[in-house]
Amino acid sequence: MTTAARTPAPALTRPDGSPVRVLVVDDEQMLTDLLSMALRMEGWEVRAAGSGFEALQAVREFDPDALVLDVMMPDLDGMGVLQRLRQNGDDVPVLFLTAKDSVGDRVAGLTAGGDDYVTKPFSLEEVVARLRALMRRSGTALAADVEPILRVADLTLNEDSHEVERGGTPIELTATEFELLRFLMRNPRRVLSKAQILDRVWHYDFGGRSSVVELYISYLRKKIDAGREALIHTVRGSGYMIKAPQ
Repeated sequence: MTTAARTPAPALTRPDGSPVRVLVVDDEQMLTDLLSMALRMEGWEVRAAGSGFEALQAVREFDPDALVLDVMMPDLDGMGVLQRLRQNGDDVPVLFLTAKDSVGDRVAGLTAGGDDYVTKPFSLEEVVARLRALMRRSGTALAADVEPILRVADLTLNEDSHEVERGGTPIELTATEFELLRFLMRNPRRVLSKAQILDRVWHYDFGGRSSVVELYISYLRKKIDAGREALIHTVRGSGYMIKAPQ
């Protein structure tokens, strides 16, 4: 699990102005402690549960605005928790935690009514960002800003709708291209190494295959910079950065 530099985000609250509530469910206490700490730093109320049955009880008592729910647990797994919640008419947004190679878990979770997922290992920044988007989309939480827009020069990226435009022209990106561009735009004028990008966008080391970063940077340049003044720059021997033209 990693952390990355973050662009300050507007405060997120319940419609009545009280702090949002997030329930973190995982049988690894170290993981729940780290997640809870990161979420409390957002000003949110957090409760942790170490099993599926504890999670169901905590939902009744705590009335969370979102769940961070591990798929694999010893008593009642994440799918079972989600199934019981949905059967009871509880549509609380659920962010699943899955193993990076468990494609079947991801598909099953989304099909069963989960709202999003992150793969282990993950960055704390990503969990926070995805929870913010889930709660905003569901209407369980409000932010002080009007739209979650990142801007560099005439390039805009909407973190909720995943819409990207440059000079008013829509740009279609794949999910990976979007995550790479978002990481760059969250860190304007900052040199990001290939290792940092691999860790943030792909969440684990490719075993020396850093060429995947070069490949996706080239994809972005073709879509973002082609025929326009360049925003994405290579810093030779160091990495990449995005910055507005001088």
